Amino acid sequence: MARKRKGRAVSGWLVVDKPAGITSTAVVNKVRWAFDAQKAGHAGTLDPDATGVLAVALGEATKTVPYITDALKCYRFLVRLGVSTRTDDAEGEVIATSDLRPADDEIAAALAAFRGEIMQIPPQFSAVKIDGERAYDLARDGETVEIAARELWVESLEMIARPDADHVELEMVCGKGGYVRAIARDLGAALGCHGHVQWLRRTWSGPFDAEDGISLDTIDRLARTEELETHLLPLEKGLADLPELPCTPEGAVRLRNGNPGMVISANCEYGDEAWASYQGQPIAVGIYKAGELHPSRVFNL
Repeated sequence: MARKRKGRAVSGWLVVDKPAGITSTAVVNKVRWAFDAQKAGHAGTLDPDATGVLAVALGEATKTVPYITDALKCYRFLVRLGVSTRTDDAEGEVIATSDLRPADDEIAAALAAFRGEIMQIPPQFSAVKIDGERAYDLARDGETVEIAARELWVESLEMIARPDADHVELEMVCGKGGYVRAIARDLGAALGCHGHVQWLRRTWSGPFDAEDGISLDTIDRLARTEELETHLLPLEKGLADLPELPCTPEGAVRLRNGNPGMVISANCEYGDEAWASYQGQPIAVGIYKAGELHPSRVFNL
């Protein structure tokens, strides 16, 4: 006999404006507790010292997490020029310094190399796995490991402000898997002056915006109340980049059972990924083929 999962079968998205000083996992655990939810997960880790959008999925919404993880994200961050640290952020031990300070036009010119499809080596202090172990665990033990470069799509990278000679504020829009700390590190190297991230904020992630985020203090105050439920966004918010296809009553039954079901499409082409709805409720995500959706994920709402 299967064990019954503890908690409530609540589904949806909560946009948290994460403060500095807490891990993404701790935020997810806090949200799960506040809703007494059976299941929770997040779409894209933020470093403990980073702030901004952390989209937390509850229940059936966890099935849509990959679509937010794959979506574009926007970061604002301040680079400290002239100093490299072991962790590529302000918390790390200083490992190199330089008196060189590039001019604004030199920085603007250097940014061009970090746009488009680039190859990026994650920081030594990152969650990348090396022979089954996290890179940050090996780094804490004093090991320097070789981490393979990874492809990253950078939609845009612009200089927003130059507060003083030692600092430059940047804004980057990029795809999944990007490390802002690596951008600061590599920009400093390209300019010949070293660099690290002083602060970092994710301003939006896919359809979710930091301005709409809820604070941890508010989550604590409203925990286990109906008022907290009003902040929960519908599951389909995580499918914003996919077309919605209404399905027939018979199609809804078949899709709920994991079988291809008939849908109504005006703009989908064969092989497109889409999601099906019936009477306004999401039913499944899948591939559109000749009038039917072939489900890959079915929602049990």
